[in-house]
Amino acid sequence: MKNKIIFIVSIVVLVILLIVSMIIPQKEKIYKEDLLGINYNVDNNEGEINYDKTNPLVSFYIKNYGSIVIELYPDIAPNTVNNFISLVKQGFYDNNSFHRLVPGFVLQGGDPDGNGQGGPGYTIKGEFTNNGYENNLKHEKWVVSMARSNDYDSAGSQFFICLDEASNLDGNYASFGRVIDGFDNIKNIVENEDVSDTSSGKLKNNLIIKKAIVDMKNYNYEDVLKITK
Repeated sequence: MKNKIIFIVSIVVLVILLIVSMIIPQKEKIYKEDLLGINYNVDNNEGEINYDKTNPLVSFYIKNYGSIVIELYPDIAPNTVNNFISLVKQGFYDNNSFHRLVPGFVLQGGDPDGNGQGGPGYTIKGEFTNNGYENNLKHEKWVVSMARSNDYDSAGSQFFICLDEASNLDGNYASFGRVIDGFDNIKNIVENEDVSDTSSGKLKNNLIIKKAIVDMKNYNYEDVLKITK
């Protein structure tokens, strides 16, 4: 009889705990992804990204997919890199998104409006060859470059990741970095996300960037040279 009462009480307690866990909202976690060894649980947007690199690194945590890690090249496009770092440190990319996917071409994000029309409220000079600035980083697979409109000096916060070689972009867009990890996460995005407009590449559902952090690797970045709108 005693064992039966204990069993019934245990069942009741479990049911109560289950109900409580369902009705009390859970605090959303900041992620630590063991696979890439990156801790996003930092008070600001600067932390350790433990890769053996001397260039600054940026890592994005994409909701439902995981991390991608980008190595930045300040020796190739210094003001573009300074701008990217500045935006990360400000938390600009936190809860931002990727809004565009063209399989075999690019994955694009960084627009606070989420539709390809937004930016940080200013632009920067395009650091690429046809705009009078020598930039020899080819748009090979995994290279990261700045998106822009027809105006050469219209880049702001939007960037894209090359999903394959795109030599037609060489000399016309400011390439400034390269993905060095998280390749499988990008491949999963390409394979699983739906595009609502194939002509523009607009995603049916934007991918949320939950958190972005930068590891400066002792790089001292300078103030961004901005073109105020």
